[in-house]
Amino acid sequence: MRKIFKEFKDFALRGNVLDLAVGVIIGSAFQNIVKSLTTNIISPILGCFSEVDFSSFSLKIGNLNLTYGAFITDVINFIIMAFIVFLIVKFMNKLANLGKKEAVPVVKEATTKICPHCFSEINIKADRCPFCTSELVIEENESVEQEK
Repeated sequence: MRKIFKEFKDFALRGNVLDLAVGVIIGSAFQNIVKSLTTNIISPILGCFSEVDFSSFSLKIGNLNLTYGAFITDVINFIIMAFIVFLIVKFMNKLANLGKKEAVPVVKEATTKICPHCFSEINIKADRCPFCTSELVIEENESVEQEK
């Protein structure tokens, strides 16, 4: 039993689990702010155009009362929340990349070449192909590179 508690403690105290817990708590508080923004500001403004608050829209079917207006309000909440999270992530990525230099691609020197007779890949310094034993003509620019 102690082993299970120790494993749980190790799991719970790992950095990413604590980060996740903090994120959930902040997200919950942030959700309340977005819900208040939607309910108290955006819905009444949109209600000016339709002269009705979305949350009051409902459909009665017998004893069933479908409050689709509340669903529309929740969809608006979700869209606002997703957009704000998108902006926060984009801002955080800009901050993370602010001090970084762009990577300059490194051009590697060729170490092999293709034999013109048998088309095998051979060392660039070779003057004879080890596969077909053909003598290779070394061009001027190759001999300059070999001297380096």
